[in-house]
Amino acid sequence: MTAGFDPAQPGFGANPWPAYARLRAAPGLPLWNGFRLAARFADVRAIASDRRMVRGTALFAPEIRRQMQAAENFHDMPFHERFVQTSMLELDGPDHDRLRRAVFPFFTKTRLESLRSFVTGWVDAALDRLVARGRFDFIADLAAHLPGQVIGHLIGTDPALAPQMTRWSEDTVSYFDVSRRTAERKAQAEGAVRLFHDALLDLHAARQAQPRDDLMTAMIGAKNAGLLSHDELIATIMQILHAGHGSTIDVMGGGLHALLAHPDQMARLRADPGLMPTAVQEMFRFAPPLIFFHRYAGEDLSICGQAWPKGAKFGLLYASANRDPEAFPDPDRFDVARRPNLHLAFGAGPHVCLGNNLARLNMEILFARLLARTRAIELAGPVPWKTGLQAHGPLSLPITIATH
Repeated sequence: MTAGFDPAQPGFGANPWPAYARLRAAPGLPLWNGFRLAARFADVRAIASDRRMVRGTALFAPEIRRQMQAAENFHDMPFHERFVQTSMLELDGPDHDRLRRAVFPFFTKTRLESLRSFVTGWVDAALDRLVARGRFDFIADLAAHLPGQVIGHLIGTDPALAPQMTRWSEDTVSYFDVSRRTAERKAQAEGAVRLFHDALLDLHAARQAQPRDDLMTAMIGAKNAGLLSHDELIATIMQILHAGHGSTIDVMGGGLHALLAHPDQMARLRADPGLMPTAVQEMFRFAPPLIFFHRYAGEDLSICGQAWPKGAKFGLLYASANRDPEAFPDPDRFDVARRPNLHLAFGAGPHVCLGNNLARLNMEILFARLLARTRAIELAGPVPWKTGLQAHGPLSLPITIATH
């Protein structure tokens, strides 16, 4: 049952796990706000992996897309509609696969290893400033800046533009939250996409004149080869920032909070830095940053033991799936050495997270350097959490540190 399931209530973000446990125990896929909620690991994985399940309505109901946009106040935003609402994340089928193939070579683990020295250098420079202070907000002072710098470096933008791109991303993505669709936020989202578009046009022109080893240059090559259009190039680069910025900040905050709440596991990780890859995977499982994604039934179908009509809406609760005792022994225990750990924080199926290797690289370097340069880390104040189903993570994380 979904009675009492209220992700907007103030305390939900800090402790959503009892609510998820009740949903997992409910029969079938409970109905909530028009969505059939999948809370169990097996159900979430089955729906996410099934190609008959789609993100957008274009493949099965293109005639009602405009009406749905108007009903949800998701219309009259020419730049947002052109470059965000029709990005790779919102596409399905051949178009989605084509765009993913065009950008995938830049996100392999081998290719991203070339970023290791840049990320390490940036983290060390940031810690040089912060360690001497002894106390700082891990979110505002550190985590909030790293993803934008790394993605900007990957794209090829000026490092000085990273803070501005981060704000554009936040203004753009926030409008996906239905509860925040005010006229003011609508104008902010549309304006942010327009400004980002203009900045990328300038970068596009610069790289056409002088190619470099960056994503913009690679995407121009893909466009020239006929793999994608100019608008798709701009939309895809925007999406890479939108998808990789906020979620990485949230999981960094959730990961450090988990270590602080489990000092035995932090001590274990300090004693054995070789556990960092499994520790990062456990951070993603234990406190996934993206907790809810939707799917539509693209045709009449049967799944999760029931028949569904075309157009049925499903809500996939990744955070709940990652705490399912049917999939993970002792799922509420944080274990930096957990193996196997086949979590769903990155999704599954055609829309599995393209940037998962980049997110893990950032996390492994950040926590390795933070632990190496400190003797102790302690919580220094209350930790407010995001509410709703848009994202999961601390809004702030004040800490004190002691050095060697």
